[in-house]
Amino acid sequence: MQTPSHTSFSRAVYELLSSMRLAISLLTVLAIASIIGTVLKQNEPYSNYMIELGPFWFKAFAALGLYDVYHAGWFLAILVFLILSIGFCIYRQTPLMLREIRSFREHATEASLRGFVHQAAYPVATEEAATVQRLTGYLAGQGFRFKVRTGGGEAQPALVAAKTGSMTRLGYILTHAAIVIICLGGLIDGNVPLKVQELLGYKKTESRDLPSDKVPAISRLTPANLSFRGSVSIPEAGTADVVYLNLADGYLIQDLPFQIGLKKFRIEHYATGQPKSFESDIVISDRDSKKAFEGTVSVNHPIIYKGIAIYQASFGDGGSRLTMSGWNLLSPVAKPFPFKGEVNQSSRLANGDAQYTVEITDFKMFNVQDTEERAEDAVEPGGFWQKASRIMGDAASSAPQKHVHNVGPSYQYKIRDAQGQAREYHNFMLPMQIDGRSYLVSGMRAAPNEPFRYVRFPADENGGVEGYMRLRATLFDKASHPEIARRFAAGAMPGTTVNEALRAKLIDSTGKVLEIFARGGFEELAKFIESAVAKAEQEKAAETYLKVLERALFEANQLARERAGLKPLPADASTAQFVRESLNAINDSFYYGSPVYLQLKNYEEVLSSGLQLTRSPGKNLVYGGSVLLVLGLFAMFYIRERRIWLLVKPGEVLFAMSSNRKTLDFENEFNQHKQNLAGLLKG
Repeated sequence: MQTPSHTSFSRAVYELLSSMRLAISLLTVLAIASIIGTVLKQNEPYSNYMIELGPFWFKAFAALGLYDVYHAGWFLAILVFLILSIGFCIYRQTPLMLREIRSFREHATEASLRGFVHQAAYPVATEEAATVQRLTGYLAGQGFRFKVRTGGGEAQPALVAAKTGSMTRLGYILTHAAIVIICLGGLIDGNVPLKVQELLGYKKTESRDLPSDKVPAISRLTPANLSFRGSVSIPEAGTADVVYLNLADGYLIQDLPFQIGLKKFRIEHYATGQPKSFESDIVISDRDSKKAFEGTVSVNHPIIYKGIAIYQASFGDGGSRLTMSGWNLLSPVAKPFPFKGEVNQSSRLANGDAQYTVEITDFKMFNVQDTEERAEDAVEPGGFWQKASRIMGDAASSAPQKHVHNVGPSYQYKIRDAQGQAREYHNFMLPMQIDGRSYLVSGMRAAPNEPFRYVRFPADENGGVEGYMRLRATLFDKASHPEIARRFAAGAMPGTTVNEALRAKLIDSTGKVLEIFARGGFEELAKFIESAVAKAEQEKAAETYLKVLERALFEANQLARERAGLKPLPADASTAQFVRESLNAINDSFYYGSPVYLQLKNYEEVLSSGLQLTRSPGKNLVYGGSVLLVLGLFAMFYIRERRIWLLVKPGEVLFAMSSNRKTLDFENEFNQHKQNLAGLLKG
């Protein structure tokens, strides 16, 4: 037998769980959590969150489980309590609702009816039975169901109780039942058994980069796993029988009851290069029956097999093979060396005594880019560099109009030094048109959370980078400086009557400027000016040196072409612009972070299909609950309950009306019934 204290505690728990305030509070928390889950991208690798949020907020969000909100323990616990709370509410309120649906409230008294706001009285001269018959006929014609309480003399006059729209109360039951069903579906897809296994230590995420067949059993899930959502990337002609589930700072391997093979991946593009559609021809081979069948997966058209839905989620590179030319950016050599690589593979690269590892990470045949120049895209723009650009009238300082189009293939790679430090590069294969000029563009960043900063290597008259590389090599060749300076002096001081001592001084100064710039670019030249020239004269000296440098580089370009057996370029605006852009590119090379620029010459594209596989047995409950929710809300908001009482007394009929919602429509309906009854009873 339960003690009174135990009974009172149980009653208090029951009252709390069946409280509508608790249910609303829990729903509010779930709504806030859902907003967080929508705004904050879920199930990303922890390194991405660390880069984006920083150490402090990364730890705070991780402690709250915000990186996988819908599977967090506290979220699932709230779902459980919400199911219990609303379930008790339904259990507590449903009998009352059903009783109200059936009830006509035919025991209303005259005093209570006269207290209604919406009531009216009419004199009648007919007998009670005839009056009741008229009234019930009218109510039936108006769509009301009614019940008649027969009269019993003056003490208990006849009463006609009518109602319509009582099914609005069914909306309450349907709405609350729908929330319970939806939460049950979410709880099932939340994979509570897996959470329990993780808490008990039977399952543990794997953080090491291992082949799928080397992942230990503690980090693998069997095909019988209740619910999962994972992804896999399959190259053309490749297969997969597992998917990866990103969890916390690692992953789990989900074994599939079948194998997926990718026969062909197809993608269509718009004229701009934007993807239009993509789909995968796959082969599914069942492990148990050993049978196989083919199908096509496209966006929004999944294949469902054994309760697992296979969606087309993305696409990427599956191991394209690239043939490149390597250019040494800081040497007097103008000849490239051959280099081959494969996406997702590493290759060794030697530059003198230095050893590097090249990790090719991506290749894209189509790239839709905005070729509008932005100041922040330049590599390491310093104060002196900005001044130099202004003096030289660099095209980068202008603001061309926005122009979005396909700029052709691009490739990304990392160059890692012997200490393990890496810089990432994003290069484009074809010359890019920017403000009417052609450039070979290469982006660099030192960390994944930084934007790419781009170097523009000016294209020569043939659309290649060879012209720039010849000029660059000639500048870095110290043995060529005297000849460049001599040619510059001859052009700056023509004629035979020029003072030879002055000419020799100009040659010497020009050679020194070339040597300083070849040692460190504009920054090195700025340091020299600051140390050798009075502060008041520094800006004027900088302008003079830059003009000397520009003219000398023009001669260097002519010398480089002469040595290559090419005809000289005319001294026009186009050539001057090429020289200026070459100066800028050479300066940026000192901040490029790698002594080598890898130029793509040829490629063999291999695509991969990104598939998302889900098993969500709770989704049917969610769909069914959503239908019930819509029906319930419709019943609650669009069905109005109206009740009418007609008390038939000798010589008088008392009319009273009520509604669960007092609206303008109800006022109009009351006035209409009031008018109709007056006419009905008058006859």
